[in-house]
Amino acid sequence: MEKNKKLIIVIAALIVVIAGVSFLAFNEFRKNKEMTEVFAVEKEEMENEYSTFATQYDELQVQINNDSLREKLESEKLKTQRLLEELRQVKSSNAAEIIRLKKELKTVRAVLRSYVMQIDSLNRINAALMEENQEVKSKYTAATAQINTLAAEKKNLNERVSLAAQLDATNISALPMNKRGKKARKVKDVKKIAISFTIVKNITAKTGNKTLYIRIAKPNNEILSKGDTTFPYEDRQITYSIKKYIEYTGEEQSVTVYWDVEEFLPAGTYTVYIFADGNMIGQNSFEMK
Repeated sequence: MEKNKKLIIVIAALIVVIAGVSFLAFNEFRKNKEMTEVFAVEKEEMENEYSTFATQYDELQVQINNDSLREKLESEKLKTQRLLEELRQVKSSNAAEIIRLKKELKTVRAVLRSYVMQIDSLNRINAALMEENQEVKSKYTAATAQINTLAAEKKNLNERVSLAAQLDATNISALPMNKRGKKARKVKDVKKIAISFTIVKNITAKTGNKTLYIRIAKPNNEILSKGDTTFPYEDRQITYSIKKYIEYTGEEQSVTVYWDVEEFLPAGTYTVYIFADGNMIGQNSFEMK
């Protein structure tokens, strides 16, 4: 009887121990599951942040012209993308890796913020310089309007930025003409095409004799030409339709050229391109039915 009593006590003790261990194991399992769920949520949020930061680096690169700074931004973007890929491959249960990548994210955020501030500062400086440059240009224009054109001023004008100094052709129009010199209603009746345009006034452009090259492109983009007629443009020879010599004085000037039709012309949209001094200075399209 005494032995049975002791056995019952031992069994009861074991049951208590097993129940306690089971409770502790279950409680630990529940805590781990809760932590895993928390890390899963954090992991998703971190992935979104890493992805957003990588996109912001792309946007910042578009805003600047500094090659050195752009290379640094590209390097940081690649690093961010690498960390994002690492995060995507980490399991939510890997607490150590998630904590490490969370610290890395903090660093990425700080670095990105510093670049944003740096680029914002550069943009403000550039805006101030552009405003100052515009003021200088305005004063220069006012001065040249009061002073006669002197040799020294001409030399200075020739050194101006090529974009400001190049000619500009506007009001480009084309008139298909029949054999009586009237406007042709149909493309089959076109015997001549009159192309008119205006070279606008430009006090910064170099004056003197100019050679204008006019290209007329058919609907299939083939250039109308007579023989081997080419001119240099961007380190290559391209075909032109009409060549016109003018004497440019810096003032507005109207120009008209003619193309004699000796080939079959299909109906469709034609495009006129005008070049001078190695630049394309204007273009426009017209229809022939």
